[in-house]
Amino acid sequence: MIRSLVLILALATPVPALAHNVISSVFPSGSDIEGEIGFSSGDMATDLLIEVFDESGNKLGETKTDADGFFIYTPSQPVTHIFRGDLGAGHVAEVIMPASEVAALMGQDAAQSSASASVGIPASSRADLTGLSDQTRAELATMIRTELRPLRQEISAYKNKNDLQTVLGGLGYIAGLFGLGFYIAARRKMGGDA
Repeated sequence: MIRSLVLILALATPVPALAHNVISSVFPSGSDIEGEIGFSSGDMATDLLIEVFDESGNKLGETKTDADGFFIYTPSQPVTHIFRGDLGAGHVAEVIMPASEVAALMGQDAAQSSASASVGIPASSRADLTGLSDQTRAELATMIRTELRPLRQEISAYKNKNDLQTVLGGLGYIAGLFGLGFYIAARRKMGGDA
């Protein structure tokens, strides 16, 4: 009888599932949109077809992820871009970049502000004020993006990680609060009896 009870309890006991979440993000990368898709376990989606849609569901284009799970897409219209990738087994990654951010990286908002900022400055002195050539800026931006890729992956994985130590710590905190509450209640009861 005891053996069967232990067996039933062992089978009914919930065990932690070794599940993983889908990690996906997009961010401006010069005049392109760069993104990453993968799992919280650290496995990135390689050679995954990423379809790009607007808000009304019209397909704008598509791209593929590289060996590190990153993709690059060059927008052609300043509309909201919805990036969707099917990872299989019910995992679908969907990330949205708003139209305002797409327009900014396409230079539409930036063109208006730079035109108003350069009023009254002669063309020859404007070139001297820039400091870096466009090619140098592009190379610098590429270097920075390359260096930040591993950091972005680690931060995304850290955000999605709930390990056993975190869960046990939370349960211990809750048990401690209940213990404190019972201690205070017992002290009040003992003080009222005296």
